[in-house]
Amino acid sequence: MKKIIAFIMLTLLLTACTTEKSKETEQDGKLEKVQFVLDWTPNTNHTGLYIAKEQGFFEEEGLDVDIMLPGEAGADQLVAAGKAQFGISAQESITEARVQDIPIVSISTILQHNTSGFASLKKDGIESPKDYEGKTYGGWGAPVEEAIISSLMEPENADVKKVEFINMGNSDFFTALERDIDFAWIYYAWTGVEAELRGIDLNMQYLNDYTKKLDYYTPVFITNEKMISENPETVRAFVKAISRGYEFAIDKPDEAAAIFSKAVPDLDEELVKASQQWISPKYKEDADQWGEQKLEVWKDYADWMNENSLLEGEFIPEDAFTNEFLPK
Repeated sequence: MKKIIAFIMLTLLLTACTTEKSKETEQDGKLEKVQFVLDWTPNTNHTGLYIAKEQGFFEEEGLDVDIMLPGEAGADQLVAAGKAQFGISAQESITEARVQDIPIVSISTILQHNTSGFASLKKDGIESPKDYEGKTYGGWGAPVEEAIISSLMEPENADVKKVEFINMGNSDFFTALERDIDFAWIYYAWTGVEAELRGIDLNMQYLNDYTKKLDYYTPVFITNEKMISENPETVRAFVKAISRGYEFAIDKPDEAAAIFSKAVPDLDEELVKASQQWISPKYKEDADQWGEQKLEVWKDYADWMNENSLLEGEFIPEDAFTNEFLPK
């Protein structure tokens, strides 16, 4: 993984040019404007964020939050460069970014455990990673995909070289599965639940069923180091509001789904409701508090990346995340 020179130059330039505008508060009765960038199109990973906005939790903390789609730049780049104060990322992206000196920090996780895995049509009989041999995987061409598939196959004495990898880009998962590929990497809370609603039976191999090193935090909320050092109260206010949003979704999944559907009316309401019922218990799960992160989880995934030669540089897990801003 080579350093993205142009991006780092942009980051340094924009960080140096950041003004005290981000430090605005409720002076003259005005809320502090905050830019937030999603990692993907809206889905139930994001419900607590939309609840915080729709229920006025942000306003109560003195914030006016504008939720944006990532576009081509991506949430990591926009947050690191100061174009957005907050965003959504994932532990794997932050780990790679930190070894490239990209100053993003995870300030809370959304889910305590990795709910992603490899999905295939049940009728195709892919019941474990050893069955990937001779099959076609559809992904997005990242080196980490082959490394993860290989790490799942090796303990079963299966050979990743016998898997055909194709880049399916933005192709529809269900269409691709019927036409071009045998399995793909999905988040069950959205795509898996949609399959249930369509009456499509899937086989799933969840990453965290095979090794705890792949039970990493995905997705997570991020900010940049400059916000933490210069505007900690803004960060604290933001995290307090989203914490209330996710606690609401944990306690009242059906009401949360209704609020989310109203905020994002283009989504299928039936899918939103079913997905919310599936994911709400998983937001906090076995943690003492929503959003908290453990150092060992960050260390384990970095160890796995190093074992698979996916990191070029030193990773300091203590710098990659913080629980400092979670409500006490």
